[in-house]
Amino acid sequence: MANEKILVIGSDVHTRSMLETQLAASGYCPILADSACRAPDLLAIDKIDLVLLEHAPPHMDGISVLAQSRKLFPHVPFIVVSSASSLESAITSVKAGATDFLAQPFDPDDLLCRIARALDNTPPASETQDGGFTFQQISSSSPKMVRVLQMAQQVSYYPQTTVALYGESGVGKEVLARAIHAASGRDESRFVAVNCAGIPANLLESELCGHVRGAFTGADRDREGMFSLAKGGTILLDEIGDMPLELQVKLLRVIEERRYTPLGSARQIKADFRVIVATHHDLRQLVQEGRFRSDLYHRVNAFPITIPPLRERKEEIPLLVDNCLNHLRKEMGKPLPGISKRGMDFIMGYDWPGNIRELKNSLERAAIMVENELITPSHLAFLSPGHPEGRRERRRLRLSGGNDHPFELHLTLDPDEFSLENIINKVLHITLTRCNNNKSLAAQLLKTDRRVFYRLK
Repeated sequence: MANEKILVIGSDVHTRSMLETQLAASGYCPILADSACRAPDLLAIDKIDLVLLEHAPPHMDGISVLAQSRKLFPHVPFIVVSSASSLESAITSVKAGATDFLAQPFDPDDLLCRIARALDNTPPASETQDGGFTFQQISSSSPKMVRVLQMAQQVSYYPQTTVALYGESGVGKEVLARAIHAASGRDESRFVAVNCAGIPANLLESELCGHVRGAFTGADRDREGMFSLAKGGTILLDEIGDMPLELQVKLLRVIEERRYTPLGSARQIKADFRVIVATHHDLRQLVQEGRFRSDLYHRVNAFPITIPPLRERKEEIPLLVDNCLNHLRKEMGKPLPGISKRGMDFIMGYDWPGNIRELKNSLERAAIMVENELITPSHLAFLSPGHPEGRRERRRLRLSGGNDHPFELHLTLDPDEFSLENIINKVLHITLTRCNNNKSLAAQLLKTDRRVFYRLK
């Protein structure tokens, strides 16, 4: 415990006093405030490690201040303690930037666990709450990746230049985009990522440009779009290759004229943001196929950077594994002794078609499976079906019933049945049943040819 400062905000004197007592008894340094409006000022003049915010609907002052404070101090986690236990209240709080949500009455031990978890998972102040990264935090021993980082750092100083990030899914395009944003001197909290493939075509323009009340059926109020949220910062248009052609025309105009128009409005708004696009597609190929506009391609391709797949920079895998396991130790609260030599050989021998994302997911699943032991190929075998070692490991597990203990075969034969032929047939039947009638698997177990089972009736 580092005597972390926790700002407790709430209008109820009894609740504030109770929280002050509990926090002080647990080694924290509580700071009390009776109004949410004081949060930005207190966060500015003191190093607050976490905020406990009491929220009592229908009064929304706390939520609006929460959203404002999260933009100004993205590294500080907020836990909302609400008198309303509804799902709507929780969703509203999380959308405004809450790290966690707790309904009253609550278990004090549960609250302390949530506080500890939020503090453990809080990135340094140099990172943004939405997952920011700096170039100093991205290390690589791969010459190819070092060159990529050098190019990205060079272009970061020119925020008007559109950057195109190419690479397979999972190589780290968004991580690199966030690093470019962090080094560009733009507003740290204004990084907005939009998945162009994950939003229906008929809604994408509204998501990007926003709309005014009455722009279409169901538009009962004005709504800010992603372009507006990215003002003074960076917008990442992920999977740009999947953007509908009709919207590509409007995006081209936004990039060229640096202005956009909300749906249903005649007022143009200045586009004060950097544009980074990312895709796993070959945009030139899409242009040839008529699926991507050539003029937009040349506009967004002003500074292209291709991130190599993990199989082409395997020298950095050990470092990635170490970083991932360190993160999992904190997140899961498990010791995780590490990875065995055979486990690392397994990882190094696999091509990782899902790249860094697949590697991290595989290690996370392996970390769940282990208990105070090294990660071995047996913990990874089911995670990487294409790996030869994985196939051998899965076969060994199937043959041994999931462990290394030998089979016990119990034979019962009447005296008149006792013969070598019947003993062999009995063993074949038992083994075949144990292997779910898989003759190939049973033959491997008995170290014989599967044709031996053809004799069975």
